[in-house]
Amino acid sequence: MRAIELNQRQEHIVQIVKNNGPITGEKIAERLNLTRATLRPDLAILTMAGYLDARPRVGYFYTGKSSTQLLSDSIKKMTIKESMAIPVVIEESVSVYEAICKMFLEDVGTLFVINKEGYLIGVCSRKDLLRAAIGGQSLKETPVSINMSRMPNITVCLEDDLLIYAAKLLIDKQIDALPVVKKLKGDKMKVKGRITKTTITRAFVSLIEDE
Repeated sequence: MRAIELNQRQEHIVQIVKNNGPITGEKIAERLNLTRATLRPDLAILTMAGYLDARPRVGYFYTGKSSTQLLSDSIKKMTIKESMAIPVVIEESVSVYEAICKMFLEDVGTLFVINKEGYLIGVCSRKDLLRAAIGGQSLKETPVSINMSRMPNITVCLEDDLLIYAAKLLIDKQIDALPVVKKLKGDKMKVKGRITKTTITRAFVSLIEDE
């Protein structure tokens, strides 16, 4: 469901239903001096958007929700799967130097580290790489696995989790990105995507702008 801007006829329909609901589509059409077929698209939009609800053999009734409430409801229903970005992964044997290059070329702030089998074993942030760079390590010889965060100190999320849940995790944990994973047997996990502050902001802005 997306927040929409109602046209004059749709606003009139909402007012009719609000004052007279439950009311059938035929009765609404009569009040507007229009045919039922003419109103069908408007009623479908208003129902899908959440302004109206409909029950068989009863008719339409007003849900009592404002545009702000409907937008809030929409945000609360958004899932991670709808908004996640492609993950940027590296293998644990990659050097810190290569990781820095990868981060720069991909324009990301977090890399997800996998083992040879492709399972998630760590997360490497800008801070981790900066710490390695100023710590006097040989960047081309030191594997990134030495500087990454490891399980169980990694916060993850699932595709079906709510986006608002991911946003709260980013705030509470004070991190920039979350790996979206598929959990397998034992503690093994495959990386399916990534959620960042940017992807969440983009999703919320898109919801507000999309009619």
